[in-house]
Amino acid sequence: MLDIKLLRENPDIVRKDLKKRGDAEKLRLVDEIIDLDARWRQVKYDFQTTVHRKNDISKEIAGLKKQGKDFSLLLKELERIPETIDVFTSELEVMERKIKNYLMNMPNILHESVPAGKDDSQNVVVRQWGVPQQSSFQLKSHVDLLASLDLADIESAANVSGARFYYLKNELVLLDMALQKFALDFLHSKGFTLIYPPPMMRRAPYEGVTSLGDFEDVMYKIEGEDLYLIATSEHPMAAMFMDKTLPEDKLPMNFAGVSSCYRKEAGAHGKDTKGIFRVHNFNKVEQFVFCAPEDSWRVHEELLKNSEELLQQLGIPYRIVNVCTGDIGSIAAKKYDIEAWMPVQQAYRETMSCSNCTDYQARRLNIKIGKEGGDKRLAHTLNNTAIATTRIIVAIMENFQNRDGSVNIPKALWPFMNGVHTITKRRD
Repeated sequence: MLDIKLLRENPDIVRKDLKKRGDAEKLRLVDEIIDLDARWRQVKYDFQTTVHRKNDISKEIAGLKKQGKDFSLLLKELERIPETIDVFTSELEVMERKIKNYLMNMPNILHESVPAGKDDSQNVVVRQWGVPQQSSFQLKSHVDLLASLDLADIESAANVSGARFYYLKNELVLLDMALQKFALDFLHSKGFTLIYPPPMMRRAPYEGVTSLGDFEDVMYKIEGEDLYLIATSEHPMAAMFMDKTLPEDKLPMNFAGVSSCYRKEAGAHGKDTKGIFRVHNFNKVEQFVFCAPEDSWRVHEELLKNSEELLQQLGIPYRIVNVCTGDIGSIAAKKYDIEAWMPVQQAYRETMSCSNCTDYQARRLNIKIGKEGGDKRLAHTLNNTAIATTRIIVAIMENFQNRDGSVNIPKALWPFMNGVHTITKRRD
């Protein structure tokens, strides 16, 4: 959420940002917010003046009583004041709700390095690692490998749960769990606190974490309950310190959340309708950090480096892209996508996202940093995927398959695979 002081004192910063985003609708709201805030301040002044007048009259009446003088006119004025105060209070509440709603729906201020662009085709490549595989034999899609190696049952899942669900089987269950343990061990070794968060959240903290106007259509709502299934462990980790002050000498606070994630993924024009790349439920290890504002851009690069190290240990070629204005959403001030090379598709596909949300989430959640009795300021929050299992599984199956249809397991995962180093066709 933006600070109302920014619109009062430097509205051109907001206007410039919205122009860069190409968001004409919200650009038109800037003047409306400024005018509404000015009216609110005037009513607030009138309210406070009326309260002061009430106190002054009470004192005047008390003085006149002692002197035995007439105070009937003052008493009539005093009797009218509570109604006036009620009117002001009601007006203030209405305007405050409206201003907060406007501010909650205004996007974060972008970092100057975010490129302008209409969609993900205009994201800017920052760097890449590894040599994209060009196979000497006909590669199989992960969908074909799932079937030939008896690693998943998509059809039964569709009958039981609907499209974009799956039953993982055999070695793929081990691989999913191995990826989680691999990422958790890596982050734990770097001092991250491991978190297994609640799988559901109430609406109020969820609105603090993200813009439900942007996100609600991909979330699962629990019918008859004030609860949503989490779309990522980032969300409950961000809300963990709602309305609290974090001790500044404990920062940065680094967390590694592991959870199932639930999303109404519809795909892009029917894209990724088969297999397990774009699904309604998947497991993910997520990095999340609370830090001081002056440290957040350094932390942003450190989180990105962690994901790169994980992919490098797995031996999966990838590239980093600086996400453009048309693809970044409203929460992040800057976002990198990490895209793994998929040789069957002959394309890089997103597997991780790394965002610096600056003070945007912290203001919505009222999370501050400081010392007891000292000055307080808003924390900065950052998040980055460590491992989203199903997408990395697809990358492994595409990059490490053999001519005979088997799939090699990256050596970094061998300690977690119960002795399985290659997934081969099962014998009857």
